[in-house]
Amino acid sequence: MLKKIFYILKPLIPRTLQIFLRRKLVGHQKVKYKHVWPILPSAGITPVDWFGWSGGKNFAFILTHDVELQGGHEKCLQLMNIEKDLGFRSSFNFVPERYFVSPEVRQELTKNGFEVGVHGLNHDGKLFSSHTVFSERAKKINEYLKEWKALGFRAPAMHHNLDWQHELNIKYDLSTFDTDPFEPQSDGVGTIFPFKVTKNNSQNGYWEFPYTLVQDFTLFILLKESTIDIWKKKLDWIVEKKGMVLVNVHPDYINFQNKRSAEEFPVQLYIDLLRYVKENYAGQYWNPLAAELADYAESGFKNKNHIRSEKAAVN
Repeated sequence: MLKKIFYILKPLIPRTLQIFLRRKLVGHQKVKYKHVWPILPSAGITPVDWFGWSGGKNFAFILTHDVELQGGHEKCLQLMNIEKDLGFRSSFNFVPERYFVSPEVRQELTKNGFEVGVHGLNHDGKLFSSHTVFSERAKKINEYLKEWKALGFRAPAMHHNLDWQHELNIKYDLSTFDTDPFEPQSDGVGTIFPFKVTKNNSQNGYWEFPYTLVQDFTLFILLKESTIDIWKKKLDWIVEKKGMVLVNVHPDYINFQNKRSAEEFPVQLYIDLLRYVKENYAGQYWNPLAAELADYAESGFKNKNHIRSEKAAVN
């Protein structure tokens, strides 16, 4: 109830007070939910008919970035270059009607092998306020998906209604998580594997990729962690379960001068995560773009269903 009240009043609360209150709330929740966060043991159960990772890799490592404001937009290419230099690729999700999204930035990202997605419409917290509102905004979101040649979507604040989201022309969605009691809509999907959201009991639909590492804002701004130990602990567990390591890091909150402030953390912490994977799990991970993962998952899904249909026909 306290969380609901906070998010209703949030637009009226000064930013510094918002962070103070959220830190108090998160500190309480961290203790209360220690049995299900950062690791939910049942989320590591391998799904029935799981088809494994491309090239026989042990796990997938998916990097995503939600760009909240114009300041974050201006940091995207700098972040891209860091990832590129370390041999990684990622997707950048922009809010179409909150700030100016530069066509040149989008072009530079895709030219370098990165991906562009859509992050809501205007980030005002009202996208899922009613089905009517969602349907109206979905029309505009679809226009931006088409214009940007984007295949994926993530809703602001991880709000989601997986049934309504069939109205979006997407191959994949990123608006959920395996376990995260700190989110305003905290109903985790309880798995560290991709799953398909089908429509009307058919095979048509989109792929859902939940994030499985705690978001940077929660870890470094709200919990005020100074190391990546929580990331490493969860990542090691996901690798053990041969699951999907998916993280959402916001360029808005990164300080490229390696300084810490009330709303920024040193870029070195993110670099440490990338190097941890590269140095400790060399040859074991697959780092596709989210769109590439969607294509791979769809192929595996169809192959499994084809095999199942053939067995049924023989029987």
